[in-house]
Amino acid sequence: MKNKIAEEDFTTEEPWRVFRIMGEFVEGFEALSKVGPAISIFGSARTKRGSRYYRLTEKIAHLLVKDGYTILTGAGPGIMEAANKGAKMAKGESIGLNIEVPIIQKPNRYVTTLLDFRYFFCRKVMFVKYSRAFVVLPGGFGTMDELFEALTLVQTKRVMPFPIIVVGRVYWKGLMEWLKKSMLANQCISGSDLNLFYFVDTPEEVVDVLRKFYKGKNKNHRKRK
Repeated sequence: MKNKIAEEDFTTEEPWRVFRIMGEFVEGFEALSKVGPAISIFGSARTKRGSRYYRLTEKIAHLLVKDGYTILTGAGPGIMEAANKGAKMAKGESIGLNIEVPIIQKPNRYVTTLLDFRYFFCRKVMFVKYSRAFVVLPGGFGTMDELFEALTLVQTKRVMPFPIIVVGRVYWKGLMEWLKKSMLANQCISGSDLNLFYFVDTPEEVVDVLRKFYKGKNKNHRKRK
């Protein structure tokens, strides 16, 4: 109980909070700057083992490793576990960026390198800075947050363009229709904004998008942020 109180007291002191934030950035930059080209894979933590999208994610990660990429996930269960599993089974580097939340998230057993974060925004910076692409499987609020953060950064040119690949046309169909019928129709986005991401269904399509996008480019190049 004593340690718990001390930890809570630390977080109520705003000046000291800055040092904790700095520490997360320093640790993340130090660890991930040594990693080769990486792909972040996002999706629901509630996806069941052996389900269609779980198996699909395993294969995506496996093919990406074989194509020379490291896999980054949020370290949790579901789609994250499937991605880390696929990477590890392919004998690739399988990195998990775990988040400390009130509902404790236990890192999955397929993570080979684990980093813990208290702050979502520090963790999201790591995903964006060190990923050559985002691959987004069906998910909930967290997945939507990561998807639209990436779209916003590319749209506003805060980062160099990179592939944002959305997997599962059936799952995402309603969102795409809403973007067209509501956002675009009300001129809240432009037509070109709908070209910021790719919709695919298969692991092979994911790899194909990446190969075409990075053909003649240096995929090791770090994005500006």
